[in-house]
This record gives sequence, C-alpha cells and structure tokens, in this order.
Amino acid sequence: MSSFRFSWFDWFCFWYPPGWLILFNRHWQHYHDDPDGWNWLEYLLFLIPGGFYFALLIRWVRLGFRSPRSRVTDPDPTYQQIFRKEILQPIVTRYFRAELHQLENLPDHPPAIVALNHAGMCFPWDFISLGYLLSEQKEWFVQPVAHPIFFDHPWLKWWLPPGWTKVLGCVRAERKSFETAVADQTIVLYAPESWRGLAKGWKHRYELERFDPSFIRLSIHHHVPILPTVCLGNEYLHPWTVNSKLLARWLKMPLLPVSPLLFLFVLFPSLGVWAVRSKLRYYLQPMQCPWTRSIEEQSERSHAYHQAEILRDKLQKELQHLVQDH
Repeated sequence: MSSFRFSWFDWFCFWYPPGWLILFNRHWQHYHDDPDGWNWLEYLLFLIPGGFYFALLIRWVRLGFRSPRSRVTDPDPTYQQIFRKEILQPIVTRYFRAELHQLENLPDHPPAIVALNHAGMCFPWDFISLGYLLSEQKEWFVQPVAHPIFFDHPWLKWWLPPGWTKVLGCVRAERKSFETAVADQTIVLYAPESWRGLAKGWKHRYELERFDPSFIRLSIHHHVPILPTVCLGNEYLHPWTVNSKLLARWLKMPLLPVSPLLFLFVLFPSLGVWAVRSKLRYYLQPMQCPWTRSIEEQSERSHAYHQAEILRDKLQKELQHLVQDH
C-alpha cells in the first residue's frame, strides 16, 4: 500500500484546529478497512460551527442507530511507526516545536520507565510528543500508560477509530496491564502524578502533585530503571483553565477543563484532540535504580512511597530552576 501523503486538504486540516480529528481518522482509513468510520460529507461538517453535531447525527443514522463497532486489536509497532512519521512528525516538530535535551541520560536499550510531569488539561500531547522524540532517537516501540477512558469512553468511540488507542501501543492505567508492559522489557511512559497532575489547573501550574509509588514498586520488583523527565511548556497546552469537578462527574469524565476556549469547544467538538501551540522542551534526568538503595527496616510499601517523594522533590526543584531560566 502506498504511503499516506498530505494533500492540500490535509495541510488545511493541520493548520485549522477542528481538522486534527479529520487527520487522525483519514490516516487510519488509509491503512485500515473502517466501514463504520466517518465519511467525506461528515468531515466537511466538522469544519463549520456546530457542524460536528449534524455529522454525528448523520453517522448514527447511517450506522443503523448504533455505535461504531469495537474491534479487538493488539499493539501494532508497524502502524505506530507509520503514524509517527506521517502524522506526528509535522505536529510535534512544526506545531509544538518539541525538543529533547540532555541526551547523554538516555539508556542504551530498553526496558525503562520514563516518568514525566503531566499537565495541560487537554489531549495528552506532552506524552505523545515525548514518545515521538524517544522513538526518533532510538527507534523504540514506546508505550504510554493511558487512563481507561481512552479505551472505553463512549465518546471516544465516535471521535477516534475503534481500537486506535490500543493499536498505537497505549497501556491501560491498571496495575496488571502496567506490570505486564514493564515485564515485557519495553519503554513505558508514565505520569507519577496520574490525573492529579493533568487536572490541577492554571493556578497551580508547575506545581507537582503527589507521586503514586506504584512505578517505584514495579521498578524494584522487575529491576527496571526509571528515566525521570521534566517537561517545560506543557502547562500552556490549554492555558487559563480550572477543573469543573461537578461537570466532570455529571459527564462521567475524570476532569473537565473550563477556560475562555470553552465556547470554541462547544461550537467545534472535534477540537478535543487539539491543543494551543506551545514549545515543548524535555529535559532527561539521570537514570534512577531504586532497587539498589537500602530498604533498611521499612516495609516495601513505605520504602516505595519514600523514594517516590524524593524523586518528586528532585523534579520539582529542577522544574522550578528551568522555569526561572526561561
């Protein structure tokens, strides 16, 4: 099959924010049979105010008043590489202008747990961009740990192709899935702050939330090193936000950002995969091997919690230093 090449319409979608969702789906349909997917009429409706709702109605009727069918899929390193080069490359390098610094701290080979400060109150572009940069440097198959919402939420079944998240190598943020990925000797992207980091809002930008110690315990158990990474710029992916916990509970979402951009999101729901242009800079820190440290008389759980807090303090200081320098 021929490679996906950007047409004038694709470049228009690249620079017109509601069109990013079209790019993702068109690329998938180029390489996969997707009879339940969006069609051209529906794509065009994405681009006008309120048109997404009409497109959604048309598709629902077209599918016989049912949701798109889910498909059982497995991670596909080949498609991840294709998607990385043909879609992520222009987004990460031209739009987010992402940079990877302190490359001397990169491990020579997998496995590793890459622990990143997660922020932005939007689609996880800080994770996706880092995964792209690491893959470009080492040709690794990078697997981000993602909240179950990216696998199961009924809204995403309409936005994105069924199984899209799993095909691209995402790991469910559940203990068993996370542990399996670590044991498989892969590169795992992990947010120690979990949703707390993403949902802290603009007022608390660049303030790291409490780290979940589970990644420390897995690192110790499987002897997998941790690569701490500090991201600068991800707080600006969706600026001036607060998290509406009430609306989030009502919509069964882990968070719901409210900002001056909310009116645009109401008019153009396809903006859900878009983010404000920001310069993402990643600073790799020295590798951590917590299993080499003495546990002394502490329990394994308290030791992991203690090590997680030490690492959080180190990354907080490094983040504050970088913010002051820039």
